[in-house]
Amino acid sequence: MIPGKYRSVSGRAANNVNCGLHLVIQTSSLPEKNKVEFKLNKDTSSFPGRLLQHDLERNYSSRQGDHINLVSSSLSSFPILQRSSEEKILYSDRLSLERQKLTVCPIINGEDHLRLLNFQHNFITRIQNISNLQKLISLDLYDNQIEEISGLSTLRCLRVLLLGKNRIKKISNLENLKSLDVLDLHGNQRDVDNLPCLQHLFLSFNNISSFDSVSCLADSSSLSDITFDGNPIAQESWYKHTVLQNMMQLRQLDMKRITEEERRMASVLAKKEEEKKRESHKQSLLKEKRRLTINNVARQWDLQQQRVANIATNEDRKDSDSPQDPCQIDGSTLSAFPEETGPLDSGLNNALQGLSVIDTYLVEVDGDTLSLYGSGALESLDRNWSVQTAGMITTVSFTFIEFDEIVQVLPKLKIKFPNSLHLKFKETNLVMLQQFNALAQLRRIDQLTIDPQGNPVVNFTLWKYYVLFRLSHFSMQKINGTEVTQNDMIMAERLFGILAHVASSELPQYRLISILGDARKKQFQYLLESKGKKPGIINEENNDSKRLVGENTNRATLNYTTRDFYNEKLEEIKEKKKFCKTYIEDLVKEATEINMKNEALQKLWPQMFIELVRDAVIEIRNKNSYMKLCLQQITDQK
Repeated sequence: MIPGKYRSVSGRAANNVNCGLHLVIQTSSLPEKNKVEFKLNKDTSSFPGRLLQHDLERNYSSRQGDHINLVSSSLSSFPILQRSSEEKILYSDRLSLERQKLTVCPIINGEDHLRLLNFQHNFITRIQNISNLQKLISLDLYDNQIEEISGLSTLRCLRVLLLGKNRIKKISNLENLKSLDVLDLHGNQRDVDNLPCLQHLFLSFNNISSFDSVSCLADSSSLSDITFDGNPIAQESWYKHTVLQNMMQLRQLDMKRITEEERRMASVLAKKEEEKKRESHKQSLLKEKRRLTINNVARQWDLQQQRVANIATNEDRKDSDSPQDPCQIDGSTLSAFPEETGPLDSGLNNALQGLSVIDTYLVEVDGDTLSLYGSGALESLDRNWSVQTAGMITTVSFTFIEFDEIVQVLPKLKIKFPNSLHLKFKETNLVMLQQFNALAQLRRIDQLTIDPQGNPVVNFTLWKYYVLFRLSHFSMQKINGTEVTQNDMIMAERLFGILAHVASSELPQYRLISILGDARKKQFQYLLESKGKKPGIINEENNDSKRLVGENTNRATLNYTTRDFYNEKLEEIKEKKKFCKTYIEDLVKEATEINMKNEALQKLWPQMFIELVRDAVIEIRNKNSYMKLCLQQITDQK
């Protein structure tokens, strides 16, 4: 600031002690539009408004006749201020020490009555030696090298503090300045803190680049005037609306009065921003819930795999000397699965009980992809999907779900999502090539992705060729992101072609007839569905139908029986064996009893016959009595 550039703009304030004092401070380094207005709205009953205005004008005027001596002290590193008695009388309550090349604040003794103190254009680095000036109202430290606000805690009457063009980075130590009304900090770089009594704050040219660095000002209910011009934040398109949204109590911004229209627009934009924040928060919550749910599903999956591994280990120990042979059911070979017997150990059981039921599966539709996490998600295939959503889905992803459970819902998948062409399997326990046989019941597959994690079958060298051989009627285009070539199809046929012939030759005749019958039914179904469609589509579906017939006759014998189906058949066989055994035992028991009775009868019969003849002779020996007895019996029967 340059002395002599201060002028009054409010004559009314000078004539009315109840009005605030208005001053405009204009610096030569700033353009005309960057005038800073100070408004002292505190109660001025303790001093006349005219006197305060006059004092400020005289204090900051250029004075050539001042005689101020700064004497070095041998007892202290601070210079001591000395003024003549005439000057003390003439300027008893004001003191100007501008442009004195001061690096420290001098010791000011005997000046306790000072109300206005000026240290402009010096090299002071710290505020010191003014704690005794408890009547000080205005302190001007413009254009110094102060880095920290301190040494002001005793100045309870201070109302104007000018610290522009310093090196202050943080406002602090102002808690005791209850009367502070004007704080000028333009030309600094610092953070901003709360000042509950502050009304006017000038933050011009402070290199403020974000509103977050001054967001604490929004909590000030007393602040009515603020400036941000000359800062990078003032160049942003959202600047004005953001300030008004967060500081609704402002009356002026950058020395311009805020209109009601600007407040209304800021309010509208604030509502839109709040809606965006709520939506963003909602999406964040959904993402977090999705993450936690997937983690929960993964945890449950790990516990399940650990349980299965423990059961398998126990079964291997029990049956190491008597391996189980594959079972023959209806002419097709079933792989032998260990029976899942025995309760969970207490640790795993407690862990499973700790999982939330509603968070053990997740169904997610993202664009054209349907993602299913956890076995419970398979139940979603039974819901009423809209035609638009169902027709849009082309990719179905299974994660943390047993493949045997997926096999059970493949028919539903074919019906619910007819356009699904890409299947993904991650952590689904694909452990053997036979499991790929189950995919043949789908309508069509163009791409297949098997994640190595949780699917040991991927470690087999020839697994891709088996898939191409078994599902050749689909004419797949990609497997695990790799294009399928004609050479791949030829190699698949060479490696596994004989397998279909061997499997079909081992089947009973009734099974072959059943397979051919199924092929006829599917072909007839395709013909019914192709009615009313375009010729090109009909030709394409006829080709698919022909391939399907070939698949059924040559490869359909390679089927897959799930663990549950095997267990059901095994239980059915056990029940049949039990019934047959019980039935035979009953027959043997009954025959034995009949034979024993027959032998006993043969032994007793001669004596019984003699007694029967004897009783008959005795009974008819008296002919008349016998006739009367018979007649009486006949009469009684009527």
